[in-house]
Amino acid sequence: MTHSPSYRRILHRMGYYDYQQGLIVNYMNQGEGWLNHQKKCRDFILNAIDFFLPEKITVLGSGWLLELPLIEMSEKTDEIILVDIIHPPEVIEQTAGIKNLKLLEDDITGGLVEEVWKWAGKGIFLNRKSFPEMINIPNYNLEDPGLVISLNVLTQLETLPLRILEKKAVQDKEKIYSFRKKIQDKHISFLKKHKSVLISDTNEIFMDSAGGTTEERTMLTRLPECISKETWMWDLDLKGSNFNRKKSVMEVSAVIFDYNG
Repeated sequence: MTHSPSYRRILHRMGYYDYQQGLIVNYMNQGEGWLNHQKKCRDFILNAIDFFLPEKITVLGSGWLLELPLIEMSEKTDEIILVDIIHPPEVIEQTAGIKNLKLLEDDITGGLVEEVWKWAGKGIFLNRKSFPEMINIPNYNLEDPGLVISLNVLTQLETLPLRILEKKAVQDKEKIYSFRKKIQDKHISFLKKHKSVLISDTNEIFMDSAGGTTEERTMLTRLPECISKETWMWDLDLKGSNFNRKKSVMEVSAVIFDYNG
C-alpha cells in the first residue's frame, strides 16, 4: 500500500521527512556509537526467529534497516513484510532484489497521525486550543502478521502527533504524559495478540560537561511478561551533538513474548 499524495503532504507539513532524514544523518555522524546496539538488536532478532521458526515475519518501524539482519531473515522465513509510515527511497532500492519481501506503508498508531492533524485544523498556528483529552487513539490491526518485530519504534510513535500538539495546544505535562502512555499502551496491546519481539529504549541518560547526569523515562508503558529479556546501553550520542550539547545514552530492553490466547 502507498499513501495518497494528500497524506504525504500532511506528513511533509508535520515535518516527518526532515525527521526521517535526521535519523540517518545522526547515524552517519555517530555510527561507531551505534555498532554495539546494532549487533545486539540483530543477534536478538535472529535468536527469536530461531526460537519461533516463523513462516512469516512483520517488522514494525523498519526505518533505514540499520538494526535489522534482513538478508539472514530472508533465508530463515518464507515472507517478510516491512511496515513504516514512509519507506525511504534508498530502502526501496536496497530491498528490490529480495523476492520474499514486501514493503507496506502504514501508520502503526492506527491512524493517530491523521486524527491529530484533523484536530489541529487548517491555518496558521496562532490561537492555541486546550490540550485534547478526548482525541481518539485508534487500535492498530494487521491480519495474519506472523512473528511481529517492533524495532526501536515504541517511544517514537508519539513524535509526529506531539510536534503538532506542541504548536497547536496549550501544554499540560500531565495530559501529555497520559497521551504518550496511551499511545505506547495501544502498541503493546497489539503486540500481545501475536508472537512478538519488542526492542525499545526505556530510559535516556544525559551527561553534561561537568559530569552530572539526569535521567528521563522514555518507556511509559509496562513491559508484558516475556519468554526472554536482554538489556544494554546504546551510546546514541557519543559526540554530544544533541540540541542541549549533552551526551546521551539510551537504556534498551529487548523482549520476546508469545500470545497464548
